[in-house]
Amino acid sequence: MINLDLAFFIQIINFGILVLVLNVFLYKPLRAMLAKRRADIASSRERAHAVDQQVQEKMTQYEASLRDAKAEAGAKRAESVKQAQVEEASLLDKARSEAAASLAMIRERIAKESAEARTMLQQQAQSLSNDICEKILGRSL
Repeated sequence: MINLDLAFFIQIINFGILVLVLNVFLYKPLRAMLAKRRADIASSRERAHAVDQQVQEKMTQYEASLRDAKAEAGAKRAESVKQAQVEEASLLDKARSEAAASLAMIRERIAKESAEARTMLQQQAQSLSNDICEKILGRSL
């Protein structure tokens, strides 16, 4: 059985004083430190979230500028290809016309040389036939 004497009340008062002293020197500073730590963690999370949002915005801007740059480069490349094709066509036309002119000149020269060769061959044939006739007949014609 429990005796409620003076020692019991002194222990209760002693326990109350201990709780007050521990509350003042241990629990309040501990709670304050934990509250400060929670606040620091919350502010760090908010900063991390803000930085993450900034990174996402910058990535979106970067991707948009990259798409624009690729589109511009594609347009420039297409324009360059088109310009090169036009230049190629003009060079081919020029080369064809030069080749046709050169071929016509060569044909004309060949025709001229052929005509000269024919006239020369006809003259030589005439003189050869005269020489042959003179040798066969034994007299000059």
